[in-house]
Amino acid sequence: MTTTAFVLTRNGSASEAFNLQAVSLPDLSDTQVLVDVEAFGLNYADVMARRGLYREAPPMPCVIGYEVVGKIAAVGSKLDQSLLGKRVVAFCRFGGYAKQVITESYAFVEIDDMAAGTALALATQFVTAYYMVERSANVQAGEIVLIHAAAGGVGTALIQLCKAKGARVIAKVSSESKSALVKQLGADEVINYKKTPYPNALDQLLQNERLDVSFNPVAGSTFKIDFRYLGTGGRLVLFGGSELVGGKWGIFSKLNFVRKMGFVVPIGLMMRSKSISGVNMLKIADYKPHVLTQCLQAVVELAKQQAIQPIIGGEFTAETFSDAHNQLEAGTTIGKLIVRW
Repeated sequence: MTTTAFVLTRNGSASEAFNLQAVSLPDLSDTQVLVDVEAFGLNYADVMARRGLYREAPPMPCVIGYEVVGKIAAVGSKLDQSLLGKRVVAFCRFGGYAKQVITESYAFVEIDDMAAGTALALATQFVTAYYMVERSANVQAGEIVLIHAAAGGVGTALIQLCKAKGARVIAKVSSESKSALVKQLGADEVINYKKTPYPNALDQLLQNERLDVSFNPVAGSTFKIDFRYLGTGGRLVLFGGSELVGGKWGIFSKLNFVRKMGFVVPIGLMMRSKSISGVNMLKIADYKPHVLTQCLQAVVELAKQQAIQPIIGGEFTAETFSDAHNQLEAGTTIGKLIVRW
């Protein structure tokens, strides 16, 4: 069948990089579903892909996008036909920027009348945060946690999940308006790094204590800083490289990005009892899909119980799609951005 999608055809600004055009979808397999898409979500990895900095992205021309909300319009022969018409939030391994999406039977959860923005925030961002808090870092009560980009989609999720575990949360943001938001969500202390260099702020906040966990989607120069502030048993969780965006010198910018991170000697991790982990939810989906399913089911249930509050930073239309992408790249937004067809 044929559908309509925003197709990534080149690297550059959003208005230059995407074309709205017809694309062909393959036939459904026995265990797949077709979703008529109501809305899809944006993630910072999409910006990285648009800039040619995300190695997991498919070759161009391609349709990117990780999550959609919509109704199931067709099901594979091995699936229950009663799924037809169910409204779901669904993961897709790219292809989300389309009016129809094919995905796997394990990659969706029914949401009934849940708001599209709420459901889309639960998908990539809350699932990523839940995986990191519960599995990668195993956050414990009383631990001191630093959250970079704390007003973003993953950041706002991390604040809520870490506070629910009883942690002390230090939220790093770039403006006073974002400071107000993260305080409202429960952050114990806030660092506005545009006003105070965040190492200086950490010195004041920590005094003689050290970080137990850092959730870091920035990498680059922040890696060494965070590692220095980790205490015994500390965990540094890397889940992005946003400092690389904006580099003007191609391969030289990438090499400088790596240089800033430096090198870690494994024996040193053992001697200091520190750990570093990386999180790429695409790889989790590829090799441990049951984990993805468990995380998605868990956060949807938390939302239904009103135990978490997904933050919606903006709803856009197909006509303002480029504006949404550019705002996300500029770092001026909060929470989850969604696009409605």
